[in-house]
Amino acid sequence: MDIGGSGIKGAPVDLDRGDLAQERHKVLTPHPATPKDVVGAVAEVVGHFDWKGPVGITFPGVVTDGVTRTAANVDKGWIDTDARSLLSDKLGCPVTILNDADAAGVAEMTFGAGKDRKGTVIMLTFGTGIGSALFVDGHLVPNTELGHLELNGHDAEKHASTKAKEDHDLSWPHWAHRVQKYLAHVEMLFSPELFIIGGGVSRKADKFLPLIEGVRAEMVPAQLQNNAGIVGAAMAAAEDHRQK
Repeated sequence: MDIGGSGIKGAPVDLDRGDLAQERHKVLTPHPATPKDVVGAVAEVVGHFDWKGPVGITFPGVVTDGVTRTAANVDKGWIDTDARSLLSDKLGCPVTILNDADAAGVAEMTFGAGKDRKGTVIMLTFGTGIGSALFVDGHLVPNTELGHLELNGHDAEKHASTKAKEDHDLSWPHWAHRVQKYLAHVEMLFSPELFIIGGGVSRKADKFLPLIEGVRAEMVPAQLQNNAGIVGAAMAAAEDHRQK
């Protein structure tokens, strides 16, 4: 399951292939995206598949030990909520919940564009906000939330997310220039060898990645595209289930 600022989507996952086992099912994120309403939407998607096993769920914010600590693109009622208990009680299934970009990054590092890559790798997911996953020699540094770095006096995601492109009706070149400034800032801080560009916009990477200049790190689109979060969530749930 992948909880996003605009949509909530999920599917069973084939963990041997790192791909969806069935076509994903999606519902719109409720507005306001309160815990009660979002949990109801998650239950609707899980129920669509008549699923009874472990469920991995991504969340657009910091998650520590099943508790959601921030809520930039959903209702503030999520802050300091025991989301794991709330969701497992509703679903009647074991639940693993983690940061959405971390889940997507783990999937890409295992099955996609980051497979077998060493050094510092940063995955960035462009959507309602900008999510980030930072890896050092394949090891995740969780909950980095680099979309909230300050850029031009504001959260970077307010300036360079896909939502910003849509809200301001930006052309691909204009938006690419904003993304370029953001990537240059992240590169200055972390000096990665590789940027993996994810989120739904990764399907259109040819429209903006070639326009980005002055970034020294290699830049590639996510191979799992917008399914990476769902795959990574399932991987986390399976790992938790094995350990119990």
